Amino acid sequence: MALYRNLVVLMLIALTALTACSGSIEDGVPTLHRSLPAEPESLDPHKARSIQAADVLRDIGEGLVGYSASGELVPAAAERWQVSDDGKKYTFFLREDARWSNGDPLLAEHFVFSLRRLVAPETAAFYATMLADVVNAADIVAGTQPPEALGVEATDERTLVLRLDRPTPYILSLLTHPSTFPVHPPSVEQWGDAFARPEKLLSNGAYVLQSWSPGSNLRVRRNSAYWNDAGTAIDAVTYHVIVQPAAELNRYRAGELHVTSSVPPDSFQAVTEEYADELRVWPTLGVYYFGFNLTRPPFEGAAALRQALSMAIDRELLADRIVGRGEAPAYSWVPPGVANYSPPVMSFAALTQDERNAIARRLYAEAGYGPDNPLTVEVRYNTSDTNKRIAVAVQSMWRDVLGVAATLINEEFQVLIANVRAREITQVFRASWLGDYNDAHTFLSVMLSNASANTPGYASEEFDSLMRRAAGQPDLDRRRLYLEEAERVLLADHVVIPLYFYVSKHLVSPNVSGWGDNVLDYHYSQHLSLNATE
Repeated sequence: MALYRNLVVLMLIALTALTACSGSIEDGVPTLHRSLPAEPESLDPHKARSIQAADVLRDIGEGLVGYSASGELVPAAAERWQVSDDGKKYTFFLREDARWSNGDPLLAEHFVFSLRRLVAPETAAFYATMLADVVNAADIVAGTQPPEALGVEATDERTLVLRLDRPTPYILSLLTHPSTFPVHPPSVEQWGDAFARPEKLLSNGAYVLQSWSPGSNLRVRRNSAYWNDAGTAIDAVTYHVIVQPAAELNRYRAGELHVTSSVPPDSFQAVTEEYADELRVWPTLGVYYFGFNLTRPPFEGAAALRQALSMAIDRELLADRIVGRGEAPAYSWVPPGVANYSPPVMSFAALTQDERNAIARRLYAEAGYGPDNPLTVEVRYNTSDTNKRIAVAVQSMWRDVLGVAATLINEEFQVLIANVRAREITQVFRASWLGDYNDAHTFLSVMLSNASANTPGYASEEFDSLMRRAAGQPDLDRRRLYLEEAERVLLADHVVIPLYFYVSKHLVSPNVSGWGDNVLDYHYSQHLSLNATE
């Protein structure tokens, strides 16, 4: 009997170790549990647009170039590349052992097919302009040339040539973005848009999509056909869709998550004390902002009114008390920390808030508004405690400083995106932009008049011209000057209201190894491992 009791005790100890994170073993497979703050809209790399979709796509797909855990560029599907002396031709050599999850070889022609699909107008890709510097890409997006004219060619099964209109210093970083990932041409031809469903989606990354329960979770399994499968430690990953940060924290505390997407503002101090060794806070390339619909009244052609609303917001109060997690107030569009760039700031950045409010009232009156004619405006935001707190705070500031009557409209994330893109009913909307690569271009190019991601509908020939001059400038210092001047034009037009710059905030279980902090906040599951206790 004593021997039996000892065996039971040993079994219970072992079981406790295996379930240090509840559900770490699923279907007999060690599983990493991560959270997503919203449902991915698609796992078609050419139609996905959200951060959440990109997080999953970086696990199941792979481009020509990737990032290390610390954020350094590394070879991915391409084992090496060559650059011409003029910087306008890149030749990529694909790995001989690069394969799709069904065992098919990954070929250069698959990248040709995929990049053409990205820019084809019928795809309606959110990131269609990502390849703007590739030969003929802009004309293809505009519909004046066919996708076959794109400056990309497979010279043999494993060699891909990319031709650019001009030297593009950030092109390798750009090619890490999920929109440039390949799709499996036979699957697309057979299934159409349905190719991205769990039972049909073939991947070339470390993992393959196993299941997707809308509103609940996505599950991926290790891809045994992946060229670096031997370097992948975790067998499965479950992404839990958890919209409310408080609920996410509760599930981490309950041992149901290994990694959180963020930390709730109200609990940040408590979390700092409770999980000092598990909290990871790091500056990241991202800006939280309110956008204006510039294509309709009341903000069409109303730069002074937009400036008044911007100046009436106390950014320091928002960052310190409403968000309160180390975020910096934003007075530029491009965040600090971007390589080879010094962001200009808004003209009123050095003023006190009282001084800003006085100017805001004058501009508001000059725009024709006042106590007898208050501005009425709708502010849309997607569901989250943080977004609601910020919207309520801004509503109060606008009311107290200017007398603005703002109505807050809470929408589901996908509904908000659809409304913002349609530009039919939106007036002011909550949004954010996180850098897709470490270069000012990833922020400034969003506001080009022909950019698919230009949600405000901004159109400025001066801004576009400066961006074109920057694009054609091989000298990095001169290029920087053009980009900085473009941002000054953007800021003077008050296209958006930057509120604060992000810092990444994650709770990472001590049972997870391999985590690397980086300014892009990219954390591939293949770089992580679960400790033996898992």
